[in-house]
Amino acid sequence: MADENHRKRRKTNEGEPFSSPVDGPSRRSISPPPRRTPRKAQPVAKPGDALPKEVLPTSSKSGRLIPSPIQLNNIPELPASSNVDTVSLRDILGDPLISECWLFNYLFDVDFLLSQFDEDVRELIQIKLVHGSWKRDDTNKIRIDEAVKRHSNIQSITAHMPEAFGTHHSKMIVLFRHDDQAQVNLLTANFIDIDWRMSQAVWRSPLLPLQAVRSGGSSPVSKPPLPPIGSGARFKRDLLAYFRCYIGLRALTRKLDLYDFASVRGALVASLPGRRGMDVTSEEQNLWGLPGLERVLENIPRASKPIAPYIIEKSPYLPTATPAPKPSNPQIVIQISSVATIGDKWLRDHLFPSLSTIAPDPTPNPPPLPPRFHIIFPTPDEIRRSVDGYASGSSIHMRNKSPTQSRQLAYLRPLLRHWAGDQDGPPTSTEAQPIREAGRRRAAPHIKTYIRFSDASMTRIDWAMLTSANLSNQAWGSETKEGLWRVCSYEVGVVVWPGLWGGGVEMVPVFKGEGGRVGGQGEEGEGDGVRKGDEGEGIREGVEGEGITEGEEGEGIKVAWRMPYDLPLVPYRGGEMPWIASEPCEERDWMGRSWAGFGDR
Repeated sequence: MADENHRKRRKTNEGEPFSSPVDGPSRRSISPPPRRTPRKAQPVAKPGDALPKEVLPTSSKSGRLIPSPIQLNNIPELPASSNVDTVSLRDILGDPLISECWLFNYLFDVDFLLSQFDEDVRELIQIKLVHGSWKRDDTNKIRIDEAVKRHSNIQSITAHMPEAFGTHHSKMIVLFRHDDQAQVNLLTANFIDIDWRMSQAVWRSPLLPLQAVRSGGSSPVSKPPLPPIGSGARFKRDLLAYFRCYIGLRALTRKLDLYDFASVRGALVASLPGRRGMDVTSEEQNLWGLPGLERVLENIPRASKPIAPYIIEKSPYLPTATPAPKPSNPQIVIQISSVATIGDKWLRDHLFPSLSTIAPDPTPNPPPLPPRFHIIFPTPDEIRRSVDGYASGSSIHMRNKSPTQSRQLAYLRPLLRHWAGDQDGPPTSTEAQPIREAGRRRAAPHIKTYIRFSDASMTRIDWAMLTSANLSNQAWGSETKEGLWRVCSYEVGVVVWPGLWGGGVEMVPVFKGEGGRVGGQGEEGEGDGVRKGDEGEGIREGVEGEGITEGEEGEGIKVAWRMPYDLPLVPYRGGEMPWIASEPCEERDWMGRSWAGFGDR
């Protein structure tokens, strides 16, 4: 395990690890006790359109479930049934064909990282560490610099940090291989041991081949059109634009530009520090933070079914005590590991409206119902019972010390939902519904997902995002007095939606043990829902990259999205509070340790 001093860092609003102020015995090899149960629209990939080949695949099998575009991380401390179709850092880095590796993150334990590479080639791979630790006394920088001195194949690259409260929070791996293929991996974990025992996820691109050599000849008369949002060509364009904003990544951008991204489905959403004008003067202008997310969301095609009329409530973003909304009511679930001091005004005026963005409707349908928002954040009880107990809480942050933070918590509290939802106490109304288990209750959440469900049943997904960005204006940006959009941190993520796999395709949430079938429970007698002999398949029973051909409708085809949390959601009960890392907890965790708190942060 990484030295606990490794988790110290400079003060920031972002939710990242600190040293663990716990007393009592060290982590023991036992299991936790069980508990009961209006800009100009961009080109976009639209269902049914004649799209570029990178958007639509080349095969079709009606009625199949296409594998989830993300995978949860493998956590050995969890039961085997919770680790079906998961991925470890070793799975990503341990291929002996890797020749060059670019690692972007906030925290690094280089010795832990090196142990994940194939032992026969780890000293031969060219490894680049991209981070934002620039202060001489920064523990993370000191450890990286020491590792570079010990290993001649490792190079440290410090990102430019122009904003005082910003961090290099992007989490990404770019691999180049000896077989002339490359791969991009977007993730939510730091490169330290304890993070990989928490709930995390990874989006992995297919292996990308080198582009076909272009034949010689005169240059094109006109500039090629902008690739559609969601296509592999657009993903590549936006990723290279992101890298070009760094200092010292010219070699990476030149090399990656040689590869073919045609097999990629998804839209890059990233943040870069700086202050930029909010007027979009060109479709080719790159947007970062919330403006970039809005550009993607406003080009995701609407559901084909008409939406019923509605009456706008006084506070459309807050769930109410009224009966459950009609099925046409979308639900947006924000699941993060940190909430900065942002204030309710930023949520009302910027974040919630941005996440509510939808494509313009050319038909005379009634206006859509406003989405209902939910925020998943763990309680102290859920942290106590996690794999690492209170130590897991060192990576999960919300504040409640100042009057501003108290007002913010009061505004957020009606939106708060449990991470595990299996606490003792009188049952809530949702507990009478069947529970679809994700198998991650005991793995504290460091993952960040934003999902728009089509309706209150949460059985269909309009879009889903995996990202490094938490709930903070440092990550997503905020408006300055001068009317500029100010972003402080580096972040990166990906948005996917069902139309990327063809017309008529649906995206559905899948859970532990569903074995590639929507709502499946596995063979009779198999408690984890995985058929005998299929333990290694899980939700990836479908063919990788499977979809429908151009001009073909995808009725009956579903794209899985692997859920990290259970459904239905469980609201906080009266008196329950979120985990506040700065507040001490005398009650012992499952390993017998108390929590001293971080003190004045």
